[in-house]
Amino acid sequence: MEKLLNRINELARKAKTADGLTETEKIEQKELRQQYLRSFRSSFDDILLNSKVVDPKGNDITPKKLVEAQKDKRRTDVKNILGGKNVVHLHPEDADKK
Repeated sequence: MEKLLNRINELARKAKTADGLTETEKIEQKELRQQYLRSFRSSFDDILLNSKVVDPKGNDITPKKLVEAQKDKRRTDVKNILGGKNVVHLHPEDADKK
């Protein structure tokens, strides 16, 4: 990530000079910025998917939409670990019946 940012900044500095950027460098700059944004968004998503919202009294008030996204991610992670095999998720009350 550091190399990526260094190159982005290098191109930004060069763009401000009298010579500016070549067409190839402009394309490179655009691609590097897109790569950086993808990486940033992915990191941000990971942070959110590992977060919990708690009120001042200590109660979990994580939005339901986020909780569902976290569950979906865990399911996907389990499937990836098992090589994409079908996985059956039991609710806690269903586990007692077996």
